[in-house]
Amino acid sequence: MNRLPFLINVIVWSLFSSALIAAPPAPPVSVSAQDHPWDKGTAIDVTIELPLQADSVEYRIERAGEFRGVYSEVLLVEPNEKQLTAGRMTVTVRDCLRNVPYWFRVAAINDQGERSSFVGLAENEPVVATLQLFDGSRFWLLWMVVLICGAIIVFTLLARFGMPLKIRKIAGLEAIEEAVGRATEMGRSCLFVPGIQDMNEMQTIAGLTLLSRVAERAAEYDCELETPTSKSLVMTAARETVANAFLAAGRPDAYREDLIYYVTDEQFAYVSFLTGKMVREKPAACFYLGSFYAESLILAETGNAIGAIQIAGTAQPAQLPFFVAACDYTLIGEEFFAASAYLSNDPDQLGSLKGQDFGKTIVVALMLIGIGLLTVGNLTGNETIIQLGDYLHNQILNG
Repeated sequence: MNRLPFLINVIVWSLFSSALIAAPPAPPVSVSAQDHPWDKGTAIDVTIELPLQADSVEYRIERAGEFRGVYSEVLLVEPNEKQLTAGRMTVTVRDCLRNVPYWFRVAAINDQGERSSFVGLAENEPVVATLQLFDGSRFWLLWMVVLICGAIIVFTLLARFGMPLKIRKIAGLEAIEEAVGRATEMGRSCLFVPGIQDMNEMQTIAGLTLLSRVAERAAEYDCELETPTSKSLVMTAARETVANAFLAAGRPDAYREDLIYYVTDEQFAYVSFLTGKMVREKPAACFYLGSFYAESLILAETGNAIGAIQIAGTAQPAQLPFFVAACDYTLIGEEFFAASAYLSNDPDQLGSLKGQDFGKTIVVALMLIGIGLLTVGNLTGNETIIQLGDYLHNQILNG
């Protein structure tokens, strides 16, 4: 039997099959690009018209600043089933420079790494990313701002109309009267340290607000209140604060300006003065309310060594552990800033505080929902749930 024709057929078929396997994928039908709408001018949308057979194919998108310039890869994407059915895929290229022309080209790459020819924009078709009037990525942030501001307005109006707004008790503020009373009973003074920052620091302003309360109690109990400062402007503001507090207590004649004085701007020279005074005079109550750095532990340990009752408050996270460890009461972060509303019962401040709490509640609820969606999605493998969680995280919370 003559097997030559059979062998020839096998060889030809093998060569033909190899040619089919080695054939590069079909290139995109066409490529177009346009500025991404509702953004801050850093994104461009690239639309790829897909060929009929685009399964198991990825598309490499390259970008250049000149038509015949050097192209660099910016994205490698694979179309999903919906895009394959529609025969079109739109991809957003981020991190573009504003008002700079770009040319794009796209090629298909199959599983074997073989690449098709590039299809791109013509020389007269560059795309420029421009700044839009509104940034759509900030849409959810706008709603959050409107919601929180609306809550603040509503709670403020309710407080003005006499509706009681409950605020939990803050132990450190409740202890002010106890600390001043103890100093009075012992016949010793109170020491108030408003931090080491100037009047442009919000923590200093919050500390002076509490100084008013301490000074008012000191005036009522006829207790000496000493306030050394490290900034001249803080000294001036503290003097005005204490004078008004003594006036409100009905004892303006008991106010002594010389007890509120400037020491030095130098951090550790100021701290050395304070610790020396504390060891020599042994005040019965020490208040550290403001912005502190390395001196926080030195002051708190010295006050603890002389047996003073100590009340501290700061928004510096790194210093809070020292105050918590060595002081009797510590106002942590937002407790420190909420003290003004807590002490004054002013409707505007109370409404603002409750409105902010409402906004924080919404954010925490969204975080819990997002964590739940991503957890359930990853456990069940449900892509829809995972996409909802990603949208909540990337678009709403990070907006």
